[in-house]
Amino acid sequence: MSSASPEPSAPGAVPPSSPGSQPGSQPGRTGSAQPPQTSAAPVPDASEVPADRVDGSTLPDTYKQRVLVSGDGRTLQVIGLTGGCKNASAEVTAQSGDSVLITLVSTYYPPEGGGMCSQELRDIPLTVTLDAPLGDRRVILEAREQTA
Repeated sequence: MSSASPEPSAPGAVPPSSPGSQPGSQPGRTGSAQPPQTSAAPVPDASEVPADRVDGSTLPDTYKQRVLVSGDGRTLQVIGLTGGCKNASAEVTAQSGDSVLITLVSTYYPPEGGGMCSQELRDIPLTVTLDAPLGDRRVILEAREQTA
């Protein structure tokens, strides 16, 4: 007598036909998957850049205007926003003798197949490396959104 029921599997096992069982895939997505978000390592010998040298006037209210600088002055840590279908990154957009422009980038990965994204956002530390130590230069923060 043959049975039409599937063979038992180990607890927690994912059947091979389930979405997300293929490497690099996530449920509700096809094609290129959203890469995992990584958090920056702590900045060595960090100190906070004084608020009067940080200009985040163009940032949306959801962003923190906090910048840490490493002991050697070349690494800055800023706070991006990640969550749902968005990953965060930071770029040094411009450097001059009196200022450094840092762009906080939010990359949106649209769900495919009618999926939905959660609305939660969380702060995530991101680091950038300058060509020369920050010294007395101002840090200007701006934000940009893009779609993957």
